[in-house]
Amino acid sequence: MKKISVVFLVIFVVLAALHQDSWNWSSSHLVFGFMPVGLAYHALYSLTAALFWGIVIKFAWPEDLEQWAEEGEKSSTP
Repeated sequence: MKKISVVFLVIFVVLAALHQDSWNWSSSHLVFGFMPVGLAYHALYSLTAALFWGIVIKFAWPEDLEQWAEEGEKSSTP
């Protein structure tokens, strides 16, 4: 396993643990005066997760597998 894959795996596990935001369940605090803190937390969490997966796709995408699939398409095309 490549070193960068291990880093991504650790970040994924941390994000999975942070997804369980039990500390916000009983909070009545409002962010910006209208948004419950739990909803604001999940909005920020969603943006962070989307950015993380974008970076994973950019740096850890298995290009050799993609090349193999494209070669298979070319050889099967009549």
